[in-house]
Amino acid sequence: MVDSIEQRVYELVRPYAGTYLLNIKKVALTPETDLDTDLGIDELEVEDLMNDFFEKFNVGRGNFKIETYYPAEPFSWNPFKKFPPISVPDFTINMLIESAKAGRWLYD
Repeated sequence: MVDSIEQRVYELVRPYAGTYLLNIKKVALTPETDLDTDLGIDELEVEDLMNDFFEKFNVGRGNFKIETYYPAEPFSWNPFKKFPPISVPDFTINMLIESAKAGRWLYD
């Protein structure tokens, strides 16, 4: 059974989750769903999502920084220059659920 906070978090994330192409089936949301890798939410959208999250759930921002989950990508004028992939921590729906329950952002 899904508790009310968890359900409200899913409802908040749902508009950002999109749908499968050529199929009107909604993308499945679970606590393990990653906002970046699973849903493909870009940095600007996730900023809007997180601003709504902090406001609607009255969650303290604490040390939350969007750059932790969406770091700046290296730039080079050389189109052939390859950079190693940037390692970023998971950014899951469960992080939002647990922080909403706690009333503050629990992750650095």
